[in-house]
Amino acid sequence: MTQPSPSATPPARKPTEAELEILRVLWAKGSATVREIFDVLSQERAMGYTTVLKTMQIMHEKGLVTRTEEGKAHIYEAAMREGDMQGQLLKDLSDKLFSGSPALLAMHALSLQPASDEELQQIRALIERKRGA
Repeated sequence: MTQPSPSATPPARKPTEAELEILRVLWAKGSATVREIFDVLSQERAMGYTTVLKTMQIMHEKGLVTRTEEGKAHIYEAAMREGDMQGQLLKDLSDKLFSGSPALLAMHALSLQPASDEELQQIRALIERKRGA
């Protein structure tokens, strides 16, 4: 699975829930046609091909995906890597809800549902790396 290189500028607008569904497929596949994305998404819930097509056209206009032509087909890729998008959305959320405090965000997230022992160990390791930095 190849990851597209991050775009030089972040997308103009944040993705909607439907757009995030499409991006998840693209992050998993690397690149795909509208038909391939439709085939994956329609296994989870009923939707029309033209809905997926129109959503992807909007995503292209917003800068969320890139598009290349191969014969008659358009091949789409996510314009940002998954981790970059997650970081951008999480930072926006942190700024809006927690005054930009990563500690408040983490404490709130951990209070919502229990973390596994493995996740807690990863969190401890991250804290230690941050202390050393």
